[in-house]
Amino acid sequence: MYIQVSEDFKKKSKSAILAIGIFVMVYILLFLFTMLLTVACIGGGILLIITKPMFLTLMLGIGAAGTGVFIFFFIIKFLFKKHINDRSHLTEITRTQEPALFKMIDEIVEEAGTDFPKKVYLSYDVNASVFYDSSFWSMFLPIKKNLTIGAGLINTTTKQELKAILSHEFGHFSQRSMKVGSYVYNVNQIIFNLVNDDQSYRNSVESWANISGYFSIFAAISMFITQKIQWVLTKMYSFVNIRHLALSREMEFHADEVAAHIAGSLSLEESLLRIELASNSYNNVLTFYESRISKNQASKNIYAEQSFVMNFFAQLNEVEIKHNFPNIKLSESGLFNKSKLVIENQWASHPSHEERITRLRALNIIKEANHEPARNLFRDFEQTEEKLTAKLFSRVKYQKEKINLELNTFKAEFEEQYTNDSFDRVFNSYYNNKNPDFTVDKNQIPKKLSFDDLFSKEKVELVYALIALENDKNTIEAIVNKELALKTFDYDGQKYSASEAHKLLPVLNKAIADVKSQIQQNDSDIYNYFSTGEHGRKNEFIQAYQRLAEFDHQYEEKLSVYTDMSNATVFMSTQTPFDQIKHKFSLMIPFEEKLKNEIRAYLEDGTASVDLNEQDIKDMDYYIQNDLIYFNNNQYLESNIQLLINAMNIYPYLLSRKYFRMKKNLLDIMKEWKISPEMEKVN
Repeated sequence: MYIQVSEDFKKKSKSAILAIGIFVMVYILLFLFTMLLTVACIGGGILLIITKPMFLTLMLGIGAAGTGVFIFFFIIKFLFKKHINDRSHLTEITRTQEPALFKMIDEIVEEAGTDFPKKVYLSYDVNASVFYDSSFWSMFLPIKKNLTIGAGLINTTTKQELKAILSHEFGHFSQRSMKVGSYVYNVNQIIFNLVNDDQSYRNSVESWANISGYFSIFAAISMFITQKIQWVLTKMYSFVNIRHLALSREMEFHADEVAAHIAGSLSLEESLLRIELASNSYNNVLTFYESRISKNQASKNIYAEQSFVMNFFAQLNEVEIKHNFPNIKLSESGLFNKSKLVIENQWASHPSHEERITRLRALNIIKEANHEPARNLFRDFEQTEEKLTAKLFSRVKYQKEKINLELNTFKAEFEEQYTNDSFDRVFNSYYNNKNPDFTVDKNQIPKKLSFDDLFSKEKVELVYALIALENDKNTIEAIVNKELALKTFDYDGQKYSASEAHKLLPVLNKAIADVKSQIQQNDSDIYNYFSTGEHGRKNEFIQAYQRLAEFDHQYEEKLSVYTDMSNATVFMSTQTPFDQIKHKFSLMIPFEEKLKNEIRAYLEDGTASVDLNEQDIKDMDYYIQNDLIYFNNNQYLESNIQLLINAMNIYPYLLSRKYFRMKKNLLDIMKEWKISPEMEKVN
């Protein structure tokens, strides 16, 4: 199979190679400079020692020579650098273990016209990738790639979709024309190591400086010169990298085309659209268990739980099920993105899903498809899932023997937690990113409105339109202030130059004011709708509304307790003289008293037990009951410092959780209007 690369690919390949050529020229000049400097330093050091042999000149001569050696080593250190990928999270699988999967890879390799991977690994997550260990010599020597397939991906795709995804990965290395992209990637990685990966070099210079005070002077000179060289290389890296990323985006399109020819356009499109939901579901399961470490709870099979969560969210959002998997539509994937601003992200290594899908649809390559679950490629995927889950959770340190939750227990507890931590769907996400407006006009003449009118799709879209407009305005202001460097951008289908950006600000300000006015009117209608009538819950609504309004008014003042403590303790993260440390801790005392009083209120009213685990409650109780000493005998007392930091971090969390519960309580009261026919009749 041969697929002609696009003109854009050729153009960006030439641009990337030209940039590398310019970098090489600059590097050669720097190399010659450092070589001459090294010769001068070594020669000068030897001459100094010979001219006047004594201890002082000996140390100065060695120091001068050392400066030259270190500067020269900096410019050639990448020759000895090898990038080794961490494999501790990977599990190797072989052809003997999984012959059906390897047969699929054989087919892909043959059709793509590339080599079979050196090794095949399973990872935990929702992804697939090709990787290899690289060094300077990778540019000249052939290197075999390794394939990684995420169990979370296998678990949420059909066989055809998995084939499309793997075909995309091999598409990057399938043809001679793609070797350019691979070469540019290798060179770019080497430049990155040269510019950024200098910790071992710094450690070597510091070790040399610690030998003698004489050497420390020359070490400082070495670091100064190498920092200047690094500054030049950094500028050149940006110049090269921006062209590499432009090429990288074209490589993604080309790899998609390879995948489409092997597995069909639709299979890759549907897997691309589902992968975000699959990944979010996997991460939701991880977050669930992170909150249960203190209870020593673990998963028996995290992938069975991922499937449940994915289908749970699909059902909540009324997503169509196709081939036993959620079938996400392109329109649904950006449901709440109302931005009219389009800026090509020149620092992105991948094009957006929307751009990729547009091209896949243009190709419209249809292939005979196998819609069985990809997990059926494995002899016993459930056993594989359980082994991977056990390996994943073996990294977690539990206080006691861990308890593996059964799937039904997980389902019940996850649904309960989700219900407790989210607002009812009858509000259609109206309040997910906004709070009730406490400045609305009250006691207006009631309108003929219904619950569904107040939280209709049109009203919800107003909220997300406002968010988009405000974000767009911030971006346009950044362009006007030259904080965001670009030449052109599109807004609402029209192209603008950066110098014209200021013309949009009045337009955006007017649009923001109009949408805000409409939202405020709707919020006013909401309040008056629920606060009128003779039903018994009217007073309950008004009281809950007023309590939330009062807490909302106090919120910033309460949050300032955390801000003041953060400012008062910032010295702990900087190098501070001992005498000043004691003084700064004394200045912190009044702020800490306020923090303790606020936490004490949560512990006494019992709400902390809802949000904190047992150990955190014990720690906070101990913290507020004792006057802790944080610094003694010229050293910080780490255990007490940790208690202080935990208290500072827990307080804003408790504050936000209290606000959430009060808001949820108000919305739960309002929800009754939706589910109670009698209440609808009142209005």
